[in-house]
Amino acid sequence: MKLPVDFKEKYTKLLGEEASAFFESLDDEVQKGFRINPLKQNYQEVDVSLQEPVAYVKTGYVGAVSGKTLEHQAGYVYSQDLSAMYVGEVVAARPGEKILDLCAAPGGKSTHIAESMANEGLLVANEISKKRALILAENIERTGAKNVIVVNEEPQTLAKELPEYFDKVVVDAPCSGEGMFRKDPHAISYWHKDYPAQCAVRQKEILVEALKMLGVGGELIYSTCTFAPEEDEQIIAWLLENYPYLKIVPLKHYAGMDQGVPAFGNGAEELTGTVRLMPHHFKGEGHFIAKLKDMRPKKATELKKKKKRKQKGTLTKEQEQLWQDFAQKFFKETPFSVDQLRCYGEYLYFYAPSWPDISRLRFMRPGLLLGVFKKKRFEPSYTLALSLRQDEVKNVLAVTKKQWQDYVAGNTVQLDKKDLKNGWYLLVCEGKPFAFGKLVDKTVKNFFPKGLRFYN
Repeated sequence: MKLPVDFKEKYTKLLGEEASAFFESLDDEVQKGFRINPLKQNYQEVDVSLQEPVAYVKTGYVGAVSGKTLEHQAGYVYSQDLSAMYVGEVVAARPGEKILDLCAAPGGKSTHIAESMANEGLLVANEISKKRALILAENIERTGAKNVIVVNEEPQTLAKELPEYFDKVVVDAPCSGEGMFRKDPHAISYWHKDYPAQCAVRQKEILVEALKMLGVGGELIYSTCTFAPEEDEQIIAWLLENYPYLKIVPLKHYAGMDQGVPAFGNGAEELTGTVRLMPHHFKGEGHFIAKLKDMRPKKATELKKKKKRKQKGTLTKEQEQLWQDFAQKFFKETPFSVDQLRCYGEYLYFYAPSWPDISRLRFMRPGLLLGVFKKKRFEPSYTLALSLRQDEVKNVLAVTKKQWQDYVAGNTVQLDKKDLKNGWYLLVCEGKPFAFGKLVDKTVKNFFPKGLRFYN
C-alpha cells in the first residue's frame, strides 16, 4: 500500500519501534466479521459457521457473510468489522433505555444497540446525509426492531428538540478514516497532514450538541475509525477539560486491544481507560473507543414539565377500521392498540405514546412501518413481516429455498396446496419469516420491495 509521506513520518514518530509492524499490517488481508440477531426466533439456527466466536461481543463471529442469502435478507446476520462491533458492546444497551446514535449510518452500531434492547425503550438513529439515512433505515428494518425512529437531521436541530432526553448518546464521529486505509484504499486519496485537525474541529462541534441531549447521569460513547491522536485522546482530553462533570469509564481491554495513550492527549493517566484497536495487534481495522459518564447528581424533582405538543398522525375512522379488520384476521392477538398508531399520508406506523414529538424533525422512519392504506384496503409492509415471529400470526406459509429465491427476485410463487384460503400470509423459509405474500387461487402474489429485489 502506498501511504502518504506525511502519514508515514507522523506514525514513525508516534509509534517508534512499532511503526514498521504497523505499516506492514496495512497490507494484510482484511478480516471479516458478522453478528447474529437475538431479536429473531431461533436466531442461532443459521447456515453460516459459528465456529469462531468473538470474545468481546456476545453475538459476534469471525467470518464473511453474503448479502444474497436467506439469513442476511431476513435479518438474521449483519456483516460488520471486528473492531466496529466492539463499540455496540461498549454501549451496553439495556431494554427500556432511551438511546441516541447521532452519526448512525450505515447502521452497524444502531442494529447492535437495537438488538440489545429487546424492543423495549427507544433508539433514535440519526444520519445527516439523506442518501445514507435511507441505507440506515433499510438495515434497521431487517433487524425486525420495533422501537427505532430514524431521523435525518443536523445535531443542532436535534439538540433543540430533545434536550437532556437520552440515557446514552453514541457519537461514532465523522473522521479522517485512517483506520479504513486497508479496507478502503480510496480513503488515502483525501488524507493530508492537516486533515485530522480539521476533522477534530467538526467532532467538537458535534459533541457540544450531543452533550446537550444527554440526560443527567447518562453516558456518552465516543468512537472513531482513525489512529490520529488529534481525533482520539485529544478529543477526550478536551471533553474532560471543558465538561468537568464527565468522567472516563474504563473499558475492558481484550486480547490485542491497546490502551489509550496519555502522551497522545494531555498526559492524564485516565486516558488509559479508552481503547485503541491497532491492526498490527488486533484482527479488525483501526478504531478508537471511549465511554464517559455524566457525574452530575440527578435532580430530585423536575421544576417545570415541558408542555406536550399535540401529536400528529391521527387515524381516520375508516383507516382505524381497515387496520382492525386486517389485524383480527391475521394476528392471534392484536399487537398494537389504537393509541400506538400514527398515520403519515397513507402510511401507518407503530409509535409508542411515551416517545417524543418528532413533528418538527426530518424523519425517514417515524417508528415501525406497519403498512399502507390503498383504496379501502390495508396492505401490510415488508418491515412488519421482518418484525414478526411465526407464533404471533394465524396465517403462515412455508416455502422452499427455490421458492424463496424466486420471490426475492420479484416473481410469483405457484402452490399445489388446495385447502389454503385466499389472503395475506407471512412467508417463511427454513423457519425464517422473510416477507408477506398474498395468496390468490394457488398463486402467491409478489409484494417484495422492488428496490431490494435480487437474483442469486
